[in-house]
Amino acid sequence: MSETIHSKVLILGSGPAGYTAAIYASRAMLEPILLTGMEPGGQMTITTDVENYPGYSDVIQGPWLMDQMKEQAEKVGTQIIMDTIIDVDLSKRPFVLTSDSEKKYSCDSLIISTGAQAKWLGLESEAKYMGYGVSACATCDGFFYKDKKVTVVGGGNTAVEEALFLTNFASEVTLIHRRNELRAEKILQKKLFDHPKVKVIWDSEIKEILGQDNPPSVESIIIKNVKTNNETKLEADGVFVAIGHSPSSKIFNDKLNITESGYIITEPDSTKTSSVGVFAAGDVTDDKYRQAVTAAGMGCMAALEVESFLSSEED
Repeated sequence: MSETIHSKVLILGSGPAGYTAAIYASRAMLEPILLTGMEPGGQMTITTDVENYPGYSDVIQGPWLMDQMKEQAEKVGTQIIMDTIIDVDLSKRPFVLTSDSEKKYSCDSLIISTGAQAKWLGLESEAKYMGYGVSACATCDGFFYKDKKVTVVGGGNTAVEEALFLTNFASEVTLIHRRNELRAEKILQKKLFDHPKVKVIWDSEIKEILGQDNPPSVESIIIKNVKTNNETKLEADGVFVAIGHSPSSKIFNDKLNITESGYIITEPDSTKTSSVGVFAAGDVTDDKYRQAVTAAGMGCMAALEVESFLSSEED
């Protein structure tokens, strides 16, 4: 059996929350170990132009920003290991975690920053134009569609909120929903239906996204009516998929308090979870903002709370 690797603080996830937690924990001389997970860099690695992260007057690239955070974390002393945890034992301390490579990790404290993944339509053309006209975040990318035509897919609160937000930039916003009524709150629906820039296409789904390849850009979509099977072509410069997110929290089911949607519950104004010594930061606990900068802020909070927690135990 392989030797167990022990650390004072183990960080799961390598997005803005994880890297920021690692930077602060390292500066507190806690010698953290960060496990990258299956997707090093998280959702930022599929984000091309980033214009809303503080500190950069010019547009930067999501993967580049993650590389910079990684290098900074390593420079201050974080040990970064490419591994993915598949089982956790939080019943006693030190906590013991097992990876898919059958390695064992133990820790006095744990920061969970495993993030969340946007749910996608599953189209080949969707993947082709991801980051080049296809997005899952209007707040992140809406600015790039000033005076352009965009579509939003979904029928819940998120979809309606995204559509309304996009009216600040786009000349026309089309909401596409595969049913004949929305699931969103009534007050949001009223705002949507009353907005002059918005139109809704019911009982329909996107079958294909069309565009040019060099440079990659979306130009139109093929819509299929689920009741009649009729297909129509709609001009569109951007497609925003808003059918929900899936927090990467499955291995913590029955071990931590988690919402029905899978988000890890933390104490108010804190990153503390229902298990003493376990903290959560970023999109795995945030179903509201889901921004790189808020994730980084929570990563900072988690590291500071870990430092305080470990110091109090030593005392």
